[in-house]
Amino acid sequence: MDIWLPKLIEHGELDTTRLTEHTHTQLLAVSGATIDRLLKPTREGMRLAGMSGTKAGPLLRTSITVRRAGDEHEQVPGFCEIDLVLHCGPTLKGEFCRTLTVTDVYTGWTESLALKNGAHRWVLEAMPVIEQRLPFPLTGIDSDNGGEFINAALVAWADERDLYFTRSRPYHSNDNAHVEQKNGDVVRRHAFHYRYDTATELRLLNELYGLVRIRLNMFTATTKAIGYRSNQNGKNVRVYDVPRTPFQRVIDSGVLAEEQVTQLQAQFDAVNPADLTRGIVAIQARLIQLAAAKTTALSAGVSRAFPGEARGHLSRAS
Repeated sequence: MDIWLPKLIEHGELDTTRLTEHTHTQLLAVSGATIDRLLKPTREGMRLAGMSGTKAGPLLRTSITVRRAGDEHEQVPGFCEIDLVLHCGPTLKGEFCRTLTVTDVYTGWTESLALKNGAHRWVLEAMPVIEQRLPFPLTGIDSDNGGEFINAALVAWADERDLYFTRSRPYHSNDNAHVEQKNGDVVRRHAFHYRYDTATELRLLNELYGLVRIRLNMFTATTKAIGYRSNQNGKNVRVYDVPRTPFQRVIDSGVLAEEQVTQLQAQFDAVNPADLTRGIVAIQARLIQLAAAKTTALSAGVSRAFPGEARGHLSRAS
C-alpha cells in the first residue's frame, strides 16, 4: 500500500475529496487479512476450477537430480522453478494454449509466456525469451516430471548454459511450491479458467502477461518465510520477513550492476500502476468475450457425457 498510494496520488488517479487524511491513515494501516475479508464476496463470485494435464516424462528422468520441498533454498537470485498451466477449459481434448510460468525462488520475480500447445519445442523457444527478460542471470531451473520439461532438447539447452537442472518428486507439488503458488496468483487470477485455443487468444494472453509482469514484479509485495519460532503452546510456527516487492528484493540482493539498478529504477518511476490495471482489465474483457461462451458449451457437453464429472467445474461463465 505504501508503494501504490503515492503512485496513484502522483498520477491523479484518486478522488482527493474522498481521500481524507483519516482514510489515508486507514489504508496504510489495513492488514492483508482485512483486505481479503472485504474482497471475499467478489472473489468467490468469480471463482472457477481448473484441470491438470501433467504426464510423466520417463526420458532422462533418472539422470536429473531430485529437489525436495525441505531442501535449503538459494540465497541469491537466479534459480527458478518452472511449470505449465493448461488453458483447456473443462476438457483436455484437442489443442489448446498453455502458459509457461517461471519464478525465481529467492526474489519471487515471475515471468509468464503463453505457448501454442504443450509440445516441448515451444518450451525450448520460450526459455531464452524469459531468460532475457530476467533482470539477473539465470543459474538453474527446477521442473516437475512432465515430458515438456524432461526431454533431451531442454536438458541440452541447460547444459550449454551451464545451468543447474533439477526436478521435483512425482506427486509432490510442494517441491515446486513457489511456482505452483504463482500458477494461481498470477495465471489463473489474470487469465481465468477459460479455454483458449486460437491465435488471437494466444496473442492476447501474451499482451496480458506483458502488463501483468510489470505490475506483479514492480508493485506487488510478498513475504518470505525466514525461519521458525515456538509459540506460547510450544508449537513451531513460521516466521516471515516484512513485505517486499520482487523489484525491491532484486535491488537489495546486490547482484545487479549500477547501470542495471538505474534502468530498473527508471522503469519503476515511469509506470502508472492504474494504467497497467486498466490495460489488464481491457484485455481480460476481450478474452472473456472470446472464450466464455465456448467454455460454457464445452462444460455442458462434458456434463452430459459424464454426469457428475464436471459438476462445479465452471461456476461462472463471465
